[in-house]
Amino acid sequence: MKNFNPRMAMSWTRGLKHGVVPRHAAQLVESRSLAIASKAKKGGKADAGKTPALSQELKSTTVFGANIFKEGSDPKIQPDSEYPDWLWHLLDKRPVLSELRRKDPKTLSYEDLKRFVKLDNRSRIKIRNDLNAKN
Repeated sequence: MKNFNPRMAMSWTRGLKHGVVPRHAAQLVESRSLAIASKAKKGGKADAGKTPALSQELKSTTVFGANIFKEGSDPKIQPDSEYPDWLWHLLDKRPVLSELRRKDPKTLSYEDLKRFVKLDNRSRIKIRNDLNAKN
């Protein structure tokens, strides 16, 4: 950059933090995109960079990007009855360690008790590592 201004860099980072793009940054992005578009037209391959539009029907029946193999196709979406029951509970909120410590261990379910032991062990290990760390 030929004219680097630290104040401009600071305003740019503050703008990103709040989701506001400064005018000089918007002009830079705009001018760069125009330069790229003009180069693509010179080569005659302006349409090569575009991704094909997918039909709404295809979007609602296929899981795009789920195929991990070189050959084959993306899997089709199946009815809910075809998936295992545990799948629907993956995003359920689970209690954090502080909530589990407030409850009586005798009243906890088996899953919550396992979670409490795991999180408590992890917490004690972190505390012990902090105490034994070399400063």
